[in-house]
Amino acid sequence: MTQNAPRDHADVQQTLDRIAGVTDRITIDPETVEQDLARLVLGLMAFLRQLMELQAIRRMDAGTLTAAQEEKLGTTLMKAEAAIHDLAEKFGLTPDDLSLDLGPLGKTI
Repeated sequence: MTQNAPRDHADVQQTLDRIAGVTDRITIDPETVEQDLARLVLGLMAFLRQLMELQAIRRMDAGTLTAAQEEKLGTTLMKAEAAIHDLAEKFGLTPDDLSLDLGPLGKTI
């Protein structure tokens, strides 16, 4: 073992976090477990909805959708966004709370 090696679990975790660039972790508190889980699940749902929106835009730009498909897709994405925000409000979450930090990739929202 080298002299500069970490000595305990906390040192190892701190070193790994520094190397990986992790600054924010998802924590679940027993007192607020429902809100914390809602934040995680709704954040993932919002992220997936954004990915679907980007894919829909690509398909529209490529001309692979009919006008009716574009209308249906747009309506569906708007309803999904509204549903996510409604659920977030029920758990006392703001749109900023749904932003997930993906490390070097940045935030989702």
